[in-house]
Amino acid sequence: MTQPSPPTDYESLIRLIHDRHDTMSRTYGKIAVYLTQSPNDVAVRSVTSIAEQCGIHASSFVRFAQSLGYSGFKDLQALFQQRLATAAPGFESRVNALEQEMKAREDLSEADYFRDLVISDTASVQGLLADTHKGDLSKAAEILGDADTVFLLGQLRAAPVVEMLRYLLTMVGKKCLLLDPSGGLATHIAKTIGPKDALVAVSFRFYANEVVSITEDMAARNVPIVAISDSTLSPLAKSADVLFSVPENKSLIARSLTAPICLAQAIVVAVATRGSKSEKVEIPTVTSLQS
Repeated sequence: MTQPSPPTDYESLIRLIHDRHDTMSRTYGKIAVYLTQSPNDVAVRSVTSIAEQCGIHASSFVRFAQSLGYSGFKDLQALFQQRLATAAPGFESRVNALEQEMKAREDLSEADYFRDLVISDTASVQGLLADTHKGDLSKAAEILGDADTVFLLGQLRAAPVVEMLRYLLTMVGKKCLLLDPSGGLATHIAKTIGPKDALVAVSFRFYANEVVSITEDMAARNVPIVAISDSTLSPLAKSADVLFSVPENKSLIARSLTAPICLAQAIVVAVATRGSKSEKVEIPTVTSLQS
């Protein structure tokens, strides 16, 4: 039987990976998740470097690409490179230059670490700008704007994102409630969510079990869900009415929250300006609230 032609663009490749993900082996599934979570890294790193980071032999990446119809990993990687070059002209060369510079340096100063982190965060935000669809922002604004109460769910590294959402939504006058994990109450609070409410679920790998469980329960109850995660293969994806997949770049300590926080702010702005001709939103200050 003739092997179907492999995808010729990034979007078609990701759709194919989604279609086959449930039937993939554990190793191929892990590769698929990495490809969708770290498209910028896939574009600029060698297959050896990517394999070392994933803890998978490089030959598995080659075989994975061949299973999708490519002659080798470089053919698959070219689609990621095309995506990055189109989304941010000139950025690929800057990242490559940084890669080479990092390899050449042995002792990094505090300023060097700071510079590297800023460049990494810039890559994440640029990826966010390229991959976020206007229609998704509009739909998220509609879901949250129409909800009686917006419930916020996020644990572990996602906790600061939902705390920011709680602050911003409260300050623009939207009723919201945090599903606080303290005392093991998050699951019990979730039972109070009604059909006219909405849930914002935020989770990154390694996905908090309670967050995934509550999100699935709310989807079964037809509660509208807006999710923020790190991959379109995230366990939140199947439950979400709107899923924002935020590109990440690995840092020395933990993956940065710069892009998710930026997205959280954009979502609140979209909610606050919904139906308004003005696009300028100002969060009230403590002074203005007291005057």
